[in-house]
This record gives sequence, structure tokens and C-alpha cells, in this order.
Amino acid sequence: MIRPIVESAQPKMDKAIDHLVEELKSIRTGRASGALVENLVIDYYGMTQPLKAIASINTPDARTIAITPWDKGAMTSIEKAIKESPTLGLNPMNDGIVIRLSIPTLTEERRREIAKSLGTKIEDCRITLRNVRHDVLKEVQKLEKDKLATQDDVKFAEAELNKKIDACQRRIDEIETAKTKEILEV
Repeated sequence: MIRPIVESAQPKMDKAIDHLVEELKSIRTGRASGALVENLVIDYYGMTQPLKAIASINTPDARTIAITPWDKGAMTSIEKAIKESPTLGLNPMNDGIVIRLSIPTLTEERRREIAKSLGTKIEDCRITLRNVRHDVLKEVQKLEKDKLATQDDVKFAEAELNKKIDACQRRIDEIETAKTKEILEV
């Protein structure tokens, strides 16, 4: 009865780590990547759409992102969204067919700043993992209170959850190390 409850935490923890990985894809590292703009919200004929739903995005070289809208009428909306994006800080170049974004090289100071902001995203993921553990433990403790589980069951659940948290923490540390290296790499 306790094991399924403890096992139910794993998919939630995996989802938190997957979300972290997706968040980190949007962090600018000085290299062109479609992930920087693919989820940018575009006001398209009165509806909001992610950029990837209304245009193809590719990277012809390490410093350029090329955006080709499927409807040329969306060009101005895409340009406006890119210019107004607080996180991008990029200036689009429109030739009527393709919107090009040149990714400037990052200064050392900006790289350090981005590496620091990485820490907040990592900590948010860790908080989510702790909340999952807390919720599962609360559920197990409620079973104990209702006399459906023993103290040993609670201790087992705690030990298993701690193992899962430790494994997730190691994965997060690996992800953080790799992303920090990517950001600081010139």
C-alpha cells in the first residue's frame, strides 16, 4: 500500500527535471539555437500562438537564427514580439521572406550574470522536488494517523523518497554543470 504511493513521486520528479531542461534551453549562451525563440508568444490575427506554430525556425550558422513564417502577414507580429521580448534583447532583420536574428557574442560580465540566473532556475527545480517529497510523506503520515500504515512504513517511505531525491539532485547537478560550462565557454 505504501510502495505505490512512494513510486507515484518518481513521475512528478522526472517532470520537474524535464521542465528544468526545457527552461534552460531558452537561456542564451552566445550560440544560435531555435529553442531561444520557438516558444515566443506571437499575437497572430487576434490569437496568441507560439512562434514554432506559425513559422519554421532554423540556424544556418552558429550566430544566426532564421525564421520563415508560413504566412507572410505574420512578419510584423513576429518582429514586434522579438523586439518587445525582455529576455532576448535581439534586433530582427526582415528581408520580406525571412527574419534573421544575429546572436552577438556575450561579454564575460554578461556570461557571469547569465550563470547566476541559472542558479534561480535550478533552485526552483529543487524546491519542486522537495514539495513532491513533502506531499508524498504527508499522504503516508495521514495513512499512519488513520491506522492504515505503521511507523515502519513511514520510515520506509522517507528512506525511499530520500533516495529518489538524491538521485534527482545528482541529475540536476550534472545539468547545471553542463549548462554553466556552455554559458562560460567563449
